[in-house]
Amino acid sequence: MIEAKRQTAGLKARPLPFDTFRENVVLLARDNVVLRPERLAGVRRVEVKARGVSLLASPMIAEAGANLAADEIGLPQPALRRLGVAAGDLVEIAPARAPQSLDAVRAKIRGETLSEARMAQVVADLVGHRCSDMEVAAFLIACASFMTADETLALTQAMVDAGARLDWGDRTVVDKHCIGGIPGNRTSLIVTPIVAAHGLTIPKTSSRAITSPAGTADTMEVLARVDLDADEMRAVVERCGGCIVWGGRVNLAPADDVLISVERPLGVDTPEQMVASIMSKKVSAGSSHLVVDLPVGPSAKIRDPAAALRLRKLFEFVGARMGIGIEVVTTDGSRPIGRGVGPLLETEDVLAVLERRPDAPRDLETKAVMLAGRLLEIDPDVRGGQGENRARELIGSGAARRKLDEIAEAQGPSPIDAKIGALTHEVTASRAGRIGAINCLRISAVARLAGAPTDAGAGLRLLRDVGEVVRAGDPLYRIHGDEPSEFAFAVEAAQEDSGFRLEHDR
Repeated sequence: MIEAKRQTAGLKARPLPFDTFRENVVLLARDNVVLRPERLAGVRRVEVKARGVSLLASPMIAEAGANLAADEIGLPQPALRRLGVAAGDLVEIAPARAPQSLDAVRAKIRGETLSEARMAQVVADLVGHRCSDMEVAAFLIACASFMTADETLALTQAMVDAGARLDWGDRTVVDKHCIGGIPGNRTSLIVTPIVAAHGLTIPKTSSRAITSPAGTADTMEVLARVDLDADEMRAVVERCGGCIVWGGRVNLAPADDVLISVERPLGVDTPEQMVASIMSKKVSAGSSHLVVDLPVGPSAKIRDPAAALRLRKLFEFVGARMGIGIEVVTTDGSRPIGRGVGPLLETEDVLAVLERRPDAPRDLETKAVMLAGRLLEIDPDVRGGQGENRARELIGSGAARRKLDEIAEAQGPSPIDAKIGALTHEVTASRAGRIGAINCLRISAVARLAGAPTDAGAGLRLLRDVGEVVRAGDPLYRIHGDEPSEFAFAVEAAQEDSGFRLEHDR
């Protein structure tokens, strides 16, 4: 039996000056000459085609007086950009079938294990922007329920195959990545210039923050442009030996950016999705060796040694299959690292370390030097156990600071004018005692409520550390913000629970 072809017809593209973020949306006049609104009853989306590109989009109907002609289709910026059309170009439109991968998503919801082929189908639809946020969320939640090591490997491979892949020839290409969850843990901005100054190649790509007050890309953007494309990134690495860029523009594992855009508001960040996200980016970036920072603590992403061991083995499993030499380093995740929490405040800590200032946060310096030392020892010319000494030498000589400046200059000026939030509030101790613990999750939540990372100058500055003795009324940290309503939420949250646990001083 021959399947009847769906009838498609064209409308003239009309650019619309608004942004629908990740979602594809199209606007149709109620009296449009192709699809009567009645035909859209029960249809969630339409398929639009132009220049060989096909997208699924949510239709909206413009009433009379909206100044949209019957032979036009209104295209907001995301759909216009993805279709690659200009005003007046012909765009075909027809009721859409559900994405083929939806069957795989339903299977995962039922508890089935997805094959490599079905996982690749899901990723292809993600990259093709054929899935709604609701369908992406369904896939994420289903995978969060359970996901095998083989599924994690299949997802990683499919994400690599769906995007660009950088090739650096025979060079040893190293990278370092932290799984996140620890406020202020901005070691990458110190490790990268150290390693590049030594002479190893380190093309550092990073996502923006998902559930934290700042990601590496958010913090680097205070100093330089981070939205480089693949050619620009390669040029910076060839010139400087390293870079610190946002992975989303480079088209490395682009499905990961689709998943992250939905993970962020859901707050979903499971071990399996974390491994697939990190490993797909590193393989795509051409890394041959990777050091993973795995903080473990009562309020970190990984709470106990058993969970850390399971995650380490998953990283090693995927790394071995993907051909990357991987070392997972378990670190202290019981407290924030450094003093700043938020893009600009964290940048200040980084510069203080690289400039060898007396007030530089020693915990941030110590951790960054340790991680840089692990990477430097990949160099056959660096003797085992001497990596940290070499890292300290590169900081002490100023070479690492100069290398960061060189990378920032090559990437271009920052598009943001970051200033410390003018609104301030000091959170104080409710009673006297010794600081027994600092809750990383609570500190992150307060900083995000203050506006970080959207407002680069928002966040908080830690004024006390674990083990210090305080009196009632002593300041614990200072909140910074710019937007009054957000700032008020942050202050209220800090008053309800500061995140500092006080113990009686004995």
